Amino acid sequence: MTFMRKREVMRHYDRLADIYDAQYGDEQRAKIRASLELVDIWSSDLVLDVGCGTGLLFERVGGSAKILVGLDISRKILRRAKTRARRFGGVSLIQADADHMPFPDSTFDKVFAITLLQNMPDVEKTVKEMVRVSKPDATLVITGLKKSFSVEGFLEVLFRVGLEVLSLNADEGLKGYVAVCRVGA
Repeated sequence: MTFMRKREVMRHYDRLADIYDAQYGDEQRAKIRASLELVDIWSSDLVLDVGCGTGLLFERVGGSAKILVGLDISRKILRRAKTRARRFGGVSLIQADADHMPFPDSTFDKVFAITLLQNMPDVEKTVKEMVRVSKPDATLVITGLKKSFSVEGFLEVLFRVGLEVLSLNADEGLKGYVAVCRVGA
């Protein structure tokens, strides 16, 4: 079932690639703005954007971090991200499954997952994988769509994997919860 669900998600985003920014860009940018109000990106940071989509985070982080890696399961949506990434140095793109990321343990200083979890068959497994690739004391920014998660259910997943939630933005103007977390709590 997991493979079939992921293949379905990949095909869905392949179909959306050409219209994604027009359909969801404003909503995504609002979540990114809310995230970056609470997280500083340093020139020494290795940053991972899990489920990067068309690379909207690159507009705000590209050029600030030492390295920015965008990871997504959809090849077609990564083509859109590649166009956006060309404007910034130090951006790499990888097509991969968020549950099996091709990185060593403790690689990244900052990990973002904006509007990813609702697509994952085992949310806890996905968050554990993000923790695995994060350095000790790394910052993770994870969002959960309000239509997919109650605030309690969203926080429960984060706590179960051992994350310390530093901040939660549940502003009515956002369609998702924005959690800023720390590894190693």
